[in-house]
Amino acid sequence: MIQDLQIGFFGLGLIGGSLAKSLRRAHPQCQICAYDPDGETLRLAHQEGIVDTVCTVQDPAFGDCDYIFLCAPVKDNITYLPFLKETKKAGCIISDVGSVKGEMHRAVTEAGMDSCFVGGHPMAGSEKSGYASSTDFLMENAYYLITPGGEVDVMGLASFMELITSLKAIPMVMTWEEHDFVTAAVSHLPHIVAASLVNAIKNLDTSDQCMRQIAAGGFRDITRIASSSPVMWQQICLSNGPAISRVLDEYIKLLVQARCFVDNQEGDALYQMFDSSREYRDALPESSKGPLQKVFAIYCDIYDEAGGIATIATLLAMNNINIKNIGIVHNREFEEGVLRIEFYEAEAQEKAVHVLTERNYTIHQR
Repeated sequence: MIQDLQIGFFGLGLIGGSLAKSLRRAHPQCQICAYDPDGETLRLAHQEGIVDTVCTVQDPAFGDCDYIFLCAPVKDNITYLPFLKETKKAGCIISDVGSVKGEMHRAVTEAGMDSCFVGGHPMAGSEKSGYASSTDFLMENAYYLITPGGEVDVMGLASFMELITSLKAIPMVMTWEEHDFVTAAVSHLPHIVAASLVNAIKNLDTSDQCMRQIAAGGFRDITRIASSSPVMWQQICLSNGPAISRVLDEYIKLLVQARCFVDNQEGDALYQMFDSSREYRDALPESSKGPLQKVFAIYCDIYDEAGGIATIATLLAMNNINIKNIGIVHNREFEEGVLRIEFYEAEAQEKAVHVLTERNYTIHQR
């Protein structure tokens, strides 16, 4: 039974920490042991009751694990393989959570560990990083891409998928080659586009930085992921170069095409470009998470008085509504500044609208 499992972690960052927290919530009786190079992270995870056993990097406790999640950078994960090959017990499944699978799978094959390795990639994340940003619901309704080693038995794979499903994630099995091409398009390309778009506005901005001053909510939403870790995305691009280059070729072709439409005043072609993208975008499932997650935010007219923000924050807290982010927005979408309040989930957003409208606040939703 899942409740009786012992599960090990190497790395308790955003994804590792969220997996551990999700397991603790879904299966409170399971035993979790973990190693992280940051001693403070381990101390906090143990203090919070997420981790039962704090481990060293080559701790014998990992030999008792039924599942081991490698949640460190890829090159670090690879260095753990020789130890795990000698230490793991029979039937133990080892998995990773990296967003590029090729390098890891090649290392696993070279180590002769194809029969116990199941690659994993939860399509969930945040522009923030680290254990402090991890949550016990990050995996919910997120696709969890699974890339099994070539020699993993069917029962082992089925058990791993059952574990992932118990966290309310949605498992999807594919080869690692398919994974790296798909994620290059839907995950890696958006980060490159967001970073490039922000840098384009930065280069085009006026001397008084007028563009940055009036950047609307839409611009901030589509470029939000540009705030992600530059080190992580540097490594992803270096690890998945061929697939990223392939999808960039298609994107660059479409950008050049769009420029031609504008230069040549081709109204019909421009309409088709926007209409085609609208239809495809509107057909995307809203229930799953991805690199560009749905933002649950409202905009509230705020009273021009001291303590106005504190009053709203207190009102929401009194109604057990958790706030992800809050701040004043000044741009042309609103005649005056408004308070932008972002939530973790749709339920909290809806509840906040109800609470605030009852108190006669004017709410805008985009």
